[in-house]
Amino acid sequence: MQSLFSAYLLPFSLSVIMVGMGLSLERQDFTNIIRYPRSIFVGVISQIIVLPVITFLIFYFTHLDPLIKVGFILITACAGGSATNIITHMLRGNLALSISLTALNSFLILISLPVIVKIALIVFVGESQNIELSIIDTVLNILLTIIIPTFIGMWVRHNFPTFAQKSQKPLRIILPLILFSVFAIMLIIDDENSSKTTSHYLFLIPWALLLNFISMFVVYIFSRLMKLNIKKSMTISVEVGLKNSIVGIFVAETLLKNHEIAMVSVIYGSITFFSTLLFGFLEKRIELLSFRFRN
Repeated sequence: MQSLFSAYLLPFSLSVIMVGMGLSLERQDFTNIIRYPRSIFVGVISQIIVLPVITFLIFYFTHLDPLIKVGFILITACAGGSATNIITHMLRGNLALSISLTALNSFLILISLPVIVKIALIVFVGESQNIELSIIDTVLNILLTIIIPTFIGMWVRHNFPTFAQKSQKPLRIILPLILFSVFAIMLIIDDENSSKTTSHYLFLIPWALLLNFISMFVVYIFSRLMKLNIKKSMTISVEVGLKNSIVGIFVAETLLKNHEIAMVSVIYGSITFFSTLLFGFLEKRIELLSFRFRN
């Protein structure tokens, strides 16, 4: 069941989601990003430098189990996944920027993730371990689940604009439902294959929410200080707030061979969709209300 889900159903679900989001994009959305690269720079720096520093500072002074601390470092070292694109789509953020950052950061973590996790193992556990991510597998995963499906959706929009326009409202409901189903299946599979059920790790929820809110807040402020507008700043904060928990689970279970570390990614990925959506909404509303008040 677990191998069937991870090998076929999960990638297919993510691809369907990305096709749906591609229906709301045009080529001009991506060319604007190339013309104004500051937002990409801020997004990459936030992922590679700002977010790991925040996570180390939060958990270094806690009394949590060292493996749990490594688990939180691992999940924040992962790039944003398709879920960040869904939230950006729901909040009417800069979807092209979100997809571009997801793809770019997914490549960059080939280098950054092993380095960051090795440092965490040394600092918190007192040992190092070699971690290697397959470049070919990562490239194929990005192409098949993010890039190609997105451009299929864009092709449909270009050739069938009426259909694409009419599909926007129902997709705002359908796409999140697909994602919620993915998370539910993940939790069910985990309970079936583990001696400890998910309930044993519920104490991680407050820590996950704390990390989620602090990281989004700091990155949002950082983005605004870098002169990015509300839409782009909110998009980048969402990108760092929600992580590709599938990668975190894979690294923990397959490469580190540690279920406890993996459960941090399971819990974080299961609850932070909602908190990221909430915080992104609040960021946007507070800024807009503040702007109206000033004027």
